[in-house]
Amino acid sequence: MKSIAVFCGSSMGNDNTIITEAYALGKTLAQQNITLVYGAAKIGIMGTVANGSLENNGKVIGIIPGFLKTKEIVSEDLTELIVTNNMHDRKVIMYEKSDGFIIIPGGFGTMDEFFEITTWGQLGLHTKPIGVLNTSGYYNALMAQCKTMVDKGFLKQENLDAVVVDETIDGLLEKMNNFVPLPAPKWLDVSKL
Repeated sequence: MKSIAVFCGSSMGNDNTIITEAYALGKTLAQQNITLVYGAAKIGIMGTVANGSLENNGKVIGIIPGFLKTKEIVSEDLTELIVTNNMHDRKVIMYEKSDGFIIIPGGFGTMDEFFEITTWGQLGLHTKPIGVLNTSGYYNALMAQCKTMVDKGFLKQENLDAVVVDETIDGLLEKMNNFVPLPAPKWLDVSKL
């Protein structure tokens, strides 16, 4: 992978392990010559990941909707800054600029990005790897909920298995590099209904 989009929070949270791991992720991407694509903020976990990459000579592409672009929020040290019209366009461009996706801790916005990109994969709109960095067990409950969706028949196990999860950066990147995409989805033949 030449570029990875990282979806994460614009808040810092209160877990020092998550903060440390966010910086380490940015650093690791830089060391592996993987361009970081992210939400362009200099604050919160987003800013921490970007700093990890930038401070280790990494390339960083920030993508932000115009209404969020203020000097207080946007990092001014980015390799490239792209300003979009809205949040949806931001996600589309992040998708277009990336060979894979990593989800690290965040709030509603991060969940929105995670579920949209996994849904696009489920629908066969992309075959890029999606990884969840489960630092400090942050996503244990989310993964349990996804398992409940499978158990109750609302999600296929193969679609859940298409999301790779690991507690370590190196382990996650290895799983993503070895990712085998799902076959193209087979839809109902409406002529037989």
